[in-house]
Amino acid sequence: MAPTPMTRGRYAPPAPRRELTATSADGSRLHVEIHGPEAPGTPAVVLSHGWTCSTAFWAPVVRDLAADHKVVLYDQRGHGRTPAVGPRGYSTTALADDLTAVLGAALDPGERAVLAGHSMGGMTMMASAERPEFRERAAAVLLCSTGSANLTAESLVIPLRSPGGRRVAHQVVLGSRAPLGPVSALAKRILKYATMGPAATPEQVEACARIVHACQVRPRAKWGKVLAGLDLTGGAARLEVPTAVIAGTADRLTPIVLSRRLASVLPHFLGLTELPGAGHMTPIEEPDAVISRIRELVRDHLPARAVRAEAATEAKEKTG
Repeated sequence: MAPTPMTRGRYAPPAPRRELTATSADGSRLHVEIHGPEAPGTPAVVLSHGWTCSTAFWAPVVRDLAADHKVVLYDQRGHGRTPAVGPRGYSTTALADDLTAVLGAALDPGERAVLAGHSMGGMTMMASAERPEFRERAAAVLLCSTGSANLTAESLVIPLRSPGGRRVAHQVVLGSRAPLGPVSALAKRILKYATMGPAATPEQVEACARIVHACQVRPRAKWGKVLAGLDLTGGAARLEVPTAVIAGTADRLTPIVLSRRLASVLPHFLGLTELPGAGHMTPIEEPDAVISRIRELVRDHLPARAVRAEAATEAKEKTG
């Protein structure tokens, strides 16, 4: 039986206001959640999780933002409550298809949002950069702990000296179909080493372990092979919306050098926030920093909608 997410505390996923299903271009059905108030003009945020994770990964971020934001999040195909697909259904094109389907299903006509993607979720943003639906909907983007290319050569999980050796070793790990097994003390130590910084708390490690160990083996391996051969540098160079980057300096899985490289290719780069000592799981390890950056992007890039909605409401009250 797959482990369940945390049920109490900051890392327990809150109940959504609404759940829906978005249908992607190939017919894949995606689990989508909407949190936060229904009030007209509430600023919207869309969250996209990374490899082996699920909507539960964003729990501390959702808990904060849902107080005054419409928060949309979804399970990538083969993760969480989104079913796995056939062997050819895993690609960067599928990532973009799925995101645009979610934006169309969860946002109102003409509604724009700040989008935040962690790891493979950030790669989803890069893969979507040229989609008209993405450009119409995205007011700004936050890329968390991600990269556009050379993931296996740069990763430090297996600390070989040679980039070629690291590439081969990490390709094997990413494509492995070995079951992760139960969430044991040893499994949590391994997960913390590979994906989290030394200051990660036992509660944070437990929350991540429960999420990662719940991922199905076949989709995990299929997506791992996609990540092993990833090259989205061109997509990053065409990500023309205002884009900020946040990453931990102790990230072994997607080292900080990958985030620094994004600075040289992003056309509307808003800066890199480096989190000292943090690992790969930034939304769980450093949720306050991620929340703060998202709120800044909303403030700077989504004020007009809220103002228009407030004016419309006042006008309706006066004439009503």
